[in-house]
Amino acid sequence: MAKKVTIRGTDLTVNPIGLGTNAVGGQRYYPQITDDAGREFLRVALDNGVDFWDTAFTYGPRRSEEIIGEVLEETNKRQNIVLATKAAHIFLEDGVVFDNSPAFLKQAVDESLQRLRTDYIDLFYIHYPDKDTPKYEAVGALKELKDEGKIRAIGVSNFSMEELEEANRDGYVNVYQGEYNLIERDAEKEFFPYMLENNISFVPFFPFASGLLAGKYTPDMTFPEGDTRVKKPHFQGETFIKHLENVEQLREIADAKSAEVAHVVLAWYLKQDAIDVVIPGAKRGDQVISNLGALDVELTEAEVAQIGRIFA
Repeated sequence: MAKKVTIRGTDLTVNPIGLGTNAVGGQRYYPQITDDAGREFLRVALDNGVDFWDTAFTYGPRRSEEIIGEVLEETNKRQNIVLATKAAHIFLEDGVVFDNSPAFLKQAVDESLQRLRTDYIDLFYIHYPDKDTPKYEAVGALKELKDEGKIRAIGVSNFSMEELEEANRDGYVNVYQGEYNLIERDAEKEFFPYMLENNISFVPFFPFASGLLAGKYTPDMTFPEGDTRVKKPHFQGETFIKHLENVEQLREIADAKSAEVAHVVLAWYLKQDAIDVVIPGAKRGDQVISNLGALDVELTEAEVAQIGRIFA
């Protein structure tokens, strides 16, 4: 069994390898994935001790939360899982707006509770900042919900450093979720020191940089029209080739440990002081199980430094 960790600033104790569930009910992002496929890999996660699940209103939308609620109810395993969800989106005919108003957030939490078929949410994030709401007022509303027992911990996601500082004016923010991986390391400069000073845990998203760090791509790979990777700078020309060369250096470290590149990447994140947990996504049960291989990878301080240099 995995050695559990307590997420800094909270009383939530979990397997450090969690599960990003944007593919559950993921018609919006992954139209080819069926609801039953989502149910299947949630059950695999349950059976293998992957107990920190990250979802959001916008996954589906709504459908990811609904399927998670169904699976936890039918298996009677709600108490075994630490659930994180998020809200901020309002879908309009001509696009999306974000809302952080106290009234919106309180309603969003109540609606998530219904979809998840539970009477508490372990970690609730404001998914994106809006333009108008003072951020400490938004977090203050979540503090009220925490005091009522509807949520256990307060998070914010995709906030700028300035917005995070405003949100945390009263010291109520427990967790910050932001982009971070071996290629995108800006968070190390500002966010990580702030996390450590303020007893906040940093949860990285895009840990594999859209698959680039999972060790599965080759220089001659092409992506179909409409694939989000087509436009991402990491996947262009010489930049793409350079990233692949760096991944091959990682592969040497992984091979020496009889591990996969993805395992070494996740293990490296867990060596960063600001990070307690990672939430790699999955589309199949075997991927859920594979991610757990990161827990068997022991990186020395020299190897941690070496990997940091490879992707400096």
